[in-house]
Amino acid sequence: MSEMDMAPVTWRGNVLHEWVDFNGHLRDAFYLLLFSMASDNWMEVIGLDEAGRAATGHSLFTLEAHVNYLLEVREGVAVEVRTQLLGHDAKRLHLYHRLHRADDPTLLAGSEQMLLNVDMSLRRSAPFAASVLPRLQALAAQQRSLPVPKFAGRSIALPA
Repeated sequence: MSEMDMAPVTWRGNVLHEWVDFNGHLRDAFYLLLFSMASDNWMEVIGLDEAGRAATGHSLFTLEAHVNYLLEVREGVAVEVRTQLLGHDAKRLHLYHRLHRADDPTLLAGSEQMLLNVDMSLRRSAPFAASVLPRLQALAAQQRSLPVPKFAGRSIALPA
């Protein structure tokens, strides 16, 4: 199976007029908006939807996000985000979101993110709930054969 088959679609829609800049393409901030909405939907995949958040008292906070803008995305284009779980520990998720045209594997942009599980009553980090951890483990096993995304693990710097 390919990444297109194994990584779930976590957001789908069309690029709206108000998201486009004077260059005629998606503003940089709106790429992050799409990835943020994909993270919200990822929470449903792992059992932290509205009911799961109410039952566990937990939510996810983003600790770090890197975006790679690879190809121009113009107004009206149907796009989707697919999300790969790169890793997790007791409290954190390492995700990679891929933005594609709908049903086209060409990578338009990518976002690597680190998310933290938070106990909302304390507003502090906490281990994943017993209802969430098995879902993470199953997804990690399912996606284990996927290659590490080309742009994951990069840092930003000018050559010395």
